[in-house]
Amino acid sequence: MSKLIPVERIQDKIYFIRGHKVMIDKDLAELYKVETGALNRQVKRNSDRFPPEFMFQLTKHEFNNLKCHFGISSWGGTRKLPCAFTEHGVLMLSSVLNSKRAIQVNIQIMKAFIELRELLITQETFKKRIDNMEQKYDKQFRVVFQAIKQLLKSPKKKTRKIGF
Repeated sequence: MSKLIPVERIQDKIYFIRGHKVMIDKDLAELYKVETGALNRQVKRNSDRFPPEFMFQLTKHEFNNLKCHFGISSWGGTRKLPCAFTEHGVLMLSSVLNSKRAIQVNIQIMKAFIELRELLITQETFKKRIDNMEQKYDKQFRVVFQAIKQLLKSPKKKTRKIGF
């Protein structure tokens, strides 16, 4: 199977909202080459497949923040607040959008989520290593600095009294 959509393009459409990596209904519809309304109708018809941990509707504040993220609104005259799909929600979409393209696009989206997860794990591991090195070298340098300070202290001169 050839790549339908570059993974970078998919990753650019993954946002972090309410502590979850999500994709917005409009972006998913674009990737699946269906209308956003058609995608949402299928979700509504199969609502039992989309519990809150799979899909949720954005609040007005979240939606405004999302639009601000892009600078200029490309959302047109949207009447309803968009829906956000978690990784599991996106996976469930392939079962309700029963098309060959939906299945292929979902495979690519899942690969993008996996790649992001691996990248985050790698970053976290790297951050922990740096923190450990900082602590280790801070202790070593503290000893060095204390030694330097001792060397810089002028020795107390013993003065002899003149006379008796």
